[in-house]
Amino acid sequence: MKIAFSTLGCPDWNWDLILATAKDLHFDGIEIRGIANELYAPKIPVFLHDKIGDTIGKLNRMHLEISCLTSACYLYDKDAGERTIKEGKEYIDLASALNVPYVRVLGDKDPQPGPDIDDGFVSSQLKQLCDYASQKGVTVLIETNGVFADSDRLYKLVEKTDSDALAVLWDVHHPFRFFNESPDYTYSVLKEKIRYLHVKDSVMIPESGLKYRMMGYGDVPLKSVFDILKKNGYDGYVTLEWVKRWYSELEEPGVVFMQYRSFMNKMQRG
Repeated sequence: MKIAFSTLGCPDWNWDLILATAKDLHFDGIEIRGIANELYAPKIPVFLHDKIGDTIGKLNRMHLEISCLTSACYLYDKDAGERTIKEGKEYIDLASALNVPYVRVLGDKDPQPGPDIDDGFVSSQLKQLCDYASQKGVTVLIETNGVFADSDRLYKLVEKTDSDALAVLWDVHHPFRFFNESPDYTYSVLKEKIRYLHVKDSVMIPESGLKYRMMGYGDVPLKSVFDILKKNGYDGYVTLEWVKRWYSELEEPGVVFMQYRSFMNKMQRG
C-alpha cells in the first residue's frame, strides 16, 4: 500500500509546504484538491503550462508523486452537463501532462445521499469522459459518494458505462456511514473495480449529527478495511481525506497528517 494526503486537509498551505510535509513524513504521494485559494487544479500556478516541467522535476527529486487530481465534476447535474464535460476534460488533460494516473469525478454532490438522480444521465456523462481519458492514458475514478455510496448501485453504473478507463474510488466512510454497509460487503461488490481509496473516521452524535475524527478515534471499522486490503494484496493508494477546507474547526493538518502516518504504520505492521 502507498499513502497520500489530500490537499483538502491543508487549505492554507502553499505548494512548498505541502511538498516538504509529504517528504518529511515519508508519504508516497499527494492528492490535489485545491492549493491555497485556487480549487480548480488546471488554474493552480505550479500546474500551468510553463511550470509543469519544473513541478514534475521537483516531485521526482523528492521521490513524491501526485496520486490523483480530484475534480468537482458533478455528473448528475443536467443543467451543467456541457460545463461538467469541459471541466472533466481539462482535468484529464492536466493529469496526462503531469503523468497522474487518476482523475476523480462524482455521480452525486454530497457525501450523504441527496434527492434521487438519473443514473442513465450520469452514465452517459461518465462515458464521454472515459472515452476522452482512454486517449490520454488516464483512468477516471467514480467515488462511493452520495447515492452511489450504495455499492450495488455504483456497480451497476460502472457496468452500464462499460469502459476500461473507468474504476472505483472506494471512500470507505460513506458506504458504512450512510448505507450501513460493512467493509466486507462493499469490497465483495466492488473489489474488481477498486483502484484507489479515501479514508477518514467519524462518529454520529445524537444531538449534533456527524462529527469527523482523526483516524482510529471514531467508529468507522478501519481495521476491517485494512485486513481486507492486506488479504487481497492491494498495492494502490490509501489517501487521507481530511475535510478541513469545508470544516475549519477540525484539527490542524500538521497534527492530523503526522497522526495518520503513525496510524498507517500500525495498520501496515498489524
